[in-house]
Amino acid sequence: MRLRSIEIVEDRTSEARCDEGFLVLSRLRLRNEYDDDSYSRVYDCDLMSRPGSDAVAALLYHIDGHRRVRVLLRDAIRPPVYLRLHKRFVHADPHVYLSLCELVAGLVEPSDAAGPSGLHQRAAAETHEEAGLAVPVDDFEVVGGETFASPGVSDEKLYFCAAPTDVDAARAGDGDGSVMEEGADVVILELGEAIAACRSGEIPDMKTELGLLRLADHLGFIPQLDCFEDELPPELRKRHRRLGIAAVRDR
Repeated sequence: MRLRSIEIVEDRTSEARCDEGFLVLSRLRLRNEYDDDSYSRVYDCDLMSRPGSDAVAALLYHIDGHRRVRVLLRDAIRPPVYLRLHKRFVHADPHVYLSLCELVAGLVEPSDAAGPSGLHQRAAAETHEEAGLAVPVDDFEVVGGETFASPGVSDEKLYFCAAPTDVDAARAGDGDGSVMEEGADVVILELGEAIAACRSGEIPDMKTELGLLRLADHLGFIPQLDCFEDELPPELRKRHRRLGIAAVRDR
């Protein structure tokens, strides 16, 4: 069953409150206080939040006997980007997004433990829910620091957790039961191929591109050369430096 279109049945925008629904919009008036005891002029700020606010993306990969790195992505409908076809943009957009390919991801739940273990727990739960894979919680590892998804309008932070798994055993999971999860499928790509698809716009999802690049660095894989760090000639290997947290702190 493939998606043909998404129909707007009702637009409740004019009658809905900002503080109800899945997304909560706070319309605030702010002012900045400076260290010389002065203040800025009062200005408007709209803030969008989701329940729990923060989210986790799962970097699921497999390295085969030929050291080929393959990653698991998920293809699903995303009504907000599909409905762009009803809008006019300064830079015209010819694309119609019937679905979007992206990393397995989900919101941190109140029941999740605090700290890294809770992030591992959420990554494992989303992996089972969206890809049908039972990956042990202890197999996940937080990759890099957290990042804000869209800091001009949202307070949501995104965390990345990586785990090796049998990507060929993946299947479209049951999802969370919502219509937005219907018809989803899993996509297996080589890591370099997936990164190239992000760069070309074939996979137009920012968290996916960032997550895949972090995974490559985490594994010591150099997608531009299609090889691992330890396969470089000795002189280049000596000069190569990963961009992880430890490398930054060592400067």
